[in-house]
This record gives sequence, structure tokens and C-alpha cells, in this order.
Amino acid sequence: MNFEFSPTLPSGTRLVACVADKDALPEGIEATLGEGARSARFKGRPGELFEGFVERDGAVVRVALAGAGEADSEDRTANLEKAGAALAARYLTSGETTLTIDFSAANLPADAIAAVLLGLRLRAWRHDAYRTRLKDEQKRSLETVVAVGGPDGAEAAWADAAALADGVEFTRELVTEPPNKVYPLSFVEKCREAFDGTGAELTVLDEDEMARLGMGALLGVGQGSAQPSRLLAIRWNGGGDEAPTVFVGKGVTFDTGGISLKPGAGMEDMKWDMGGAGAVVGGMLAIARRKAKANVVGVVGLVENMPDGNAIRPGDILTSMSGQTIEVINTDAEGRLVLCDALHWAQKEYSPARIVDFATLTGAMVISLGHEHAGVFANDDSLAEDLLAAGRASGDKLWRMPLDPAYDKLIDSQIADMKNVGPRPAGSITAAQFLQRFIDKGVAWAHCDVAGMVWADKPGATWDKGATGYGARLIDRFVRNTLEG
Repeated sequence: MNFEFSPTLPSGTRLVACVADKDALPEGIEATLGEGARSARFKGRPGELFEGFVERDGAVVRVALAGAGEADSEDRTANLEKAGAALAARYLTSGETTLTIDFSAANLPADAIAAVLLGLRLRAWRHDAYRTRLKDEQKRSLETVVAVGGPDGAEAAWADAAALADGVEFTRELVTEPPNKVYPLSFVEKCREAFDGTGAELTVLDEDEMARLGMGALLGVGQGSAQPSRLLAIRWNGGGDEAPTVFVGKGVTFDTGGISLKPGAGMEDMKWDMGGAGAVVGGMLAIARRKAKANVVGVVGLVENMPDGNAIRPGDILTSMSGQTIEVINTDAEGRLVLCDALHWAQKEYSPARIVDFATLTGAMVISLGHEHAGVFANDDSLAEDLLAAGRASGDKLWRMPLDPAYDKLIDSQIADMKNVGPRPAGSITAAQFLQRFIDKGVAWAHCDVAGMVWADKPGATWDKGATGYGARLIDRFVRNTLEG
């Protein structure tokens, strides 16, 4: 989709939209349009939409009003995004090819206009690559959005927001692609293409290199698959000499559960078990595309978990890169095995100031928080508060969960240093306690369990059904808030 800026309405405009605050119709609209809006009980609530037809200069023009809520709301940015998203949802397949948004009378600052356009672009994202029999009315027709009458700085604000949209859309693409298209090797290649020309440095470890480093936990998960495992690191140096902040993602490109095989019903959803890795690389792409003034590294462990004759078994003992041994109780508790080696390697390789991991780690997190918040566990209160604040600002919401030594006994093993899974109670907490055992003393660390957030069964504020892109915005906002000031 193309986004253009113009000082005036282009000639021949057929479809015009205006942003309307709650209980305040835009100035200068035709009386008939205003009367129609009032008759339809249009109030300008966030995401509410009204449209009508008016005559202008002898031509019939379609005019839409998109609600943005209270002008002084603390959720103003999110509400402006909802206004843009409502326009995308209505006109993406409408047959119209161009949508003009008239900001002339809105008196919105540059960042507010960027928010409207961001919401529109994110809601317009679809993945139709494999849909060959769409009817004409199902095909996307909207190609161009023209922003009219914005203040100075609107284009620059949009360029910054567009970089963020690039990252979110990359996350969604990776999460949406089927597992025969996205597997460890192709994930790496897609990242090479996406980051080409950005200035980011990519490092890839193959299985031989990981074996030499002793990554027995990560390699153990992937040893039942015909697809070789990989570790990918993406480094962005934009902030001088300070130690980097490191984000680590779980990249299980498909999860059958291994020998502890999942039920067949719904197993197709496990293509998004790499949602944590998708969030990390999407956040890194946004950071690199907008040339963030910060030092940031993204590390993702990429494996496929399959029930081959060579797969690990319940009862096996794996030795992690840290030297700690793990008794495998359930091969479907594989994400923590991938993360523990990736976390250890990232600390040794980069000596991070802070380290945060993202993973679709436990179904128990969905039971705890549903699909409204991801859970965050942290050994550092300041880091936890910074992540919570970034979640509120970005819309990728988090809720803090407990870490406590009392839970450690639930994953103690009689024949190894630990088990990879505890009993059913406190399943998300014991998973976090497991990961904490691989964090070096004095390192500020947080774990984000995003199991309920990377995929949606119904449309949301700025996404359709399917991949939400969760995590990319959170990472970008965290970097803006804590590293760029």
C-alpha cells in the first residue's frame, strides 16, 4: 500500500475520510452529512464509522467519518489507530483504489496523523499468497492512501511509524507462513533478505558450531527433525560503547510435541510456536529500519520438534551449554530447552546490560491471562516496570507474574540438576523458574510468556484474524523509552 501526502485534496477524489472526536463532528462538513451522522447515532467513539454521499463541484463524493474518541483521553494514540483501522476494515476490499484522509480541519499534531495511518496500515495487512480462488469482492482493492492537510513534520513522523509497521508486518508474515515454508533455514534466509541494507550484523550458528559449544538442550529438541537447527543473532549498533540490551526468542517453527505427541486436533496452529522469535526479529527490523540510537541484539533459537526415531525421549538427560543437566520428562516442554542454551550463549557472547526473552512457552499462561495480556516474570523490579510501561504505551500489554524460590522444588530432579517440567499447578511459573537457572548472577532478566497473544481467532484493534504481530511493538517501545530517552 502506498502512502502519499498532499497539501490539498487531489482533483477527482471519490472517497474522503475525516477523523471525528467524540461528540464533535468535523468542521466544514456538509449539513446533510452531519444530519445523517446524528440520525445514525454516530458519536465518534474509537473505531466507530459513518459514511454518506455528498455532492461536491458537481460530482458525488463518498465521505467517511472515523471516530477517535475523547480528544484528551489517555488512550488517545491507541484510539487514533482504531480510527485508521476502521477505515482499512471498511474499504480494503470495497472496490475503491484510493482513500484520501482530510486532516485539514482536525488540528492534529504530526504524531497523531502518523498514528491514524499506522492503524490503517496494520489493519490492512493480509496474507493472500496461497489464496488462488478469491472472488472479486474478496480481493483487496485499496492501493493508495493520501493524507491531506497535515502539519509540518507529518511525513517524518509517518516515516518513523512506517519502520515500526515494517517490523510488525514481518513478525506477522513469519508467524502466518506454513511450516513447509518457514523452518529454521528459511527463517534465517527471510531475515537476511529483510535486513539487507539496514546496517544490522547477522550471525548464524549451524549444528556443528552449536555442538562444539555444547548446546545439548537446543540441539536435543531438533534432533528428531529432518530440518537442521540454527541459532541466529542480529546486532544493531547505534548507541555508542554501552553494553547492549539483548532480546532472545523461542523459534520452534513447528511443534508436534515430539514423542510426547500433541493431540491431532488443532496441531496446525503450532506453526506459530515461533511467535517469540518472530517478535524479536520484527522488533529488531523496526529498530534497524528507523536507525535507532541504541545498541540492541536479537537472538533466536530455531528448531523443529518432530517425533522421529532419533528424537529425544521422556527420561533422556540433556547437557546444556551451561553444563547443567536436564531430565526430560515431557518432550512437549521443548521451548525452555531451546531458550536455556540461547540465553546462556547470548550472555557469554554479548555481556548484556539487560536480557529479555519472548516465548510462546506454556498453555498455562493462556489459562491464567487469556488473550488480553502476556505474562512477564523478572528478577529485577526496574526492568519489570520498564517492560510494563512499554506494554501500556504500545498496546502489547503485559501482566507481572511471580518468581519465587519456593517453586524451585517442583522442577528438582533426583538424577539430574533439574527436570524440564513440573506438575500441572503453576506451570508458567515453573517454566520461568527453569529459565532463571540459566541467568548469570547480577544480570537483569525478564521472561515474557506470549502464548496467548501471537495469534487471534477474531479481529482486534489493528489486526484481522490470525497473526497479531505481538511483541514487535513492545520491543520497539521499550528501546525508545529506556535506551533512546
